[in-house]
Amino acid sequence: MLKVYNLKPTKGSKHKKKIVGRGHGSGHGQQSTRGHKGHKARSGYRLVGNFEGGQMPLIRRIPKRGFNNKAFKVQVQEVNIGLLNTKFTDGSIVNPEVLMEKRIIKKKDLPVKILGKGKIEKKIEVHAHAFSKKAREAIEKVGGSIVILKK
Repeated sequence: MLKVYNLKPTKGSKHKKKIVGRGHGSGHGQQSTRGHKGHKARSGYRLVGNFEGGQMPLIRRIPKRGFNNKAFKVQVQEVNIGLLNTKFTDGSIVNPEVLMEKRIIKKKDLPVKILGKGKIEKKIEVHAHAFSKKAREAIEKVGGSIVILKK
């Protein structure tokens, strides 16, 4: 009959603890199961993960490629105020659709940024996703207005 007081582990499932470095009589004396000399026989031994026995490690054999941030780059289409001055008349409204029609920008899904290169003398209303500080000041100085669009 199986009772709590007569339970014992299955034969062969329990092992005797290996006691090393206690002389020849223990069976684990002299080199204490560490073999003869060498790095692995020493007390502070630690194998480095990429160590391949002196052979050139795989990580150093494979050619490397540089890192780039192209996947995270925010692309914008830049339009200078000097170009707006030549392409538009006084009092006109400039937005990405109109810029697309006049072939000033090429893609309608990319945001438009107005930059301050050139001079503007016409009073125009500019709708864009971003403006440089210089462009903003120049447009407002001649009496024009800016509208910032959401991306």
